[in-house]
Amino acid sequence: MNKIILLFDISEKYGQSLMMGIVRYFKENSNALFCNMPIYYRETLGIRGILKFAKEWGAQGIIAQLNNTRDVRKIAESGIHLIVEDYKERFEEFPNITGGYYEAGQMGAEYFVKKGFKNFAFYGFKNIVWSRERSMGYEDYLNERGFDVYYFNQKEDTGNSELWYYKPSDLSEWLQQLPKPIAIMACDDARGLHIAEACKHANIRIPEDVIVLGVDNDELTCNLSDPPLSSINLDTERGGYEAGRLMDLMIQGKVKKPRNVMVMPTYIVTRQSTDIAAVDDAYIAKALKFIHKNLDHDINVSDVLGQLTISRRSLEKKFQEVTGTSVYKYISKVRMQKFSERLLETDKRISEIAHEAGLNLTNNVARQFKQIHGCSPSEYRKKHLPRK
Repeated sequence: MNKIILLFDISEKYGQSLMMGIVRYFKENSNALFCNMPIYYRETLGIRGILKFAKEWGAQGIIAQLNNTRDVRKIAESGIHLIVEDYKERFEEFPNITGGYYEAGQMGAEYFVKKGFKNFAFYGFKNIVWSRERSMGYEDYLNERGFDVYYFNQKEDTGNSELWYYKPSDLSEWLQQLPKPIAIMACDDARGLHIAEACKHANIRIPEDVIVLGVDNDELTCNLSDPPLSSINLDTERGGYEAGRLMDLMIQGKVKKPRNVMVMPTYIVTRQSTDIAAVDDAYIAKALKFIHKNLDHDINVSDVLGQLTISRRSLEKKFQEVTGTSVYKYISKVRMQKFSERLLETDKRISEIAHEAGLNLTNNVARQFKQIHGCSPSEYRKKHLPRK
């Protein structure tokens, strides 16, 4: 039986999902005994201590979040197979669990542009690869469309022990100086939570003045935020599954030049921190806010009109000018978006999910879904969910 050491930060969803995918691969395809080594050991034992334990235990492989240092080579030199999650920078000599960081940045930028925003900012780290490349994808997408990006770069990852963002700080001062309304992408959900807290101290309204988008879709962190944080979901468990497969092949000697494992962004989960569009027309802003707030209810154009003091003809004209579509089509579009998100968030029956999203799963809905995603709802779910 293979013995494999796993060393991940399981206080966050990302590390948990990676481990779930790794373990599930071996349970389904190959026997393995795991040692879950908390991230604490990386800081206390160091590489030498981890390697000493691995040898004594008889481990054939280590899959771990490790800093890119020379000491890591000692693991490979010992004959133990190694896959590294690129905690700060990618390794050149070992296979990495890495990701489509650039693509995630572009996804966030596109999401903001479609909401009609003209001002954009990014909060992250210059010295960490996953943050740096997300900011590059974000900026490139916006620059190509004639927009600039304001940056707040945290100098180092201070961790969760220093809660400076709960007090007036450089971050809150930066937020006050930004033009409004503005769309801010954070490099991860933790930094998104920083922004939400700093906005409170600076008396900045979310989402009226600032909208915020994180990465990882860590539900606990996103819901700790006030208002709840929108986030880019990652195909993390599938990445863990592929890392397990790669380790299995490495142990068997079937892979001589291991490749990197990619964790790709999949879709954006919209919560209240971005549940608004940047529009100057007060009537349309109120209409959009009502639609998004009541999307789970059986609302229609008459319900939207009931919130306003204008005629239906004026509403439709203004709505078309601002959004490029009718009120009815807009409601249908955002319901379809929510339907797509929920397909990947739960294992409920597709018809049940459609009903919860305010849709009747008719041939027309299935056809609309295929026009958007290029496949049926069941094919979409199969494509994006981790392998079973």
